[in-house]
Amino acid sequence: MKIALFPGSFDPVTKAHVDILKRSISLFDKVVIGIGINSTKQALLSIEARKKMLEAVFADEPKVEIQTYSGLTVDFCKQLGANYMIRGIRTVSDFEYEKAIAQMNHALVPEIESIFIVSKPGYSSISSTIVRDILRNKGDISQFVPKEVLEFI
Repeated sequence: MKIALFPGSFDPVTKAHVDILKRSISLFDKVVIGIGINSTKQALLSIEARKKMLEAVFADEPKVEIQTYSGLTVDFCKQLGANYMIRGIRTVSDFEYEKAIAQMNHALVPEIESIFIVSKPGYSSISSTIVRDILRNKGDISQFVPKEVLEFI
């Protein structure tokens, strides 16, 4: 069984996240969305709210499972039996950052391959960080997030 992990903070999940995940589903038997607990980031939404958001967004996708984790992402991959890690690339700087992480992950666990999926042009400017900033300043985020997310915000 080909299992992939799509890790991230998903704070909140954006249309760009959804696009990357939907485009990756056909490549694998199962895709686990791993909501990482990152102690260095100040989360806007609770881990429980993020999990519920993702469950609502992907309710009709039988190959998608949502879990939370802490610690090294490669260790979580091993725990899941996932040999692939999906990462979305929006910009050249994303690529440089993700390449460095992929190389470190490969050094730690050579069996895990990082799969980079380039975002569609219309989504390249959407990030959770920018969406959080819009939210903090009372702006309208509806064009950047799936409709299911709006009921959690």
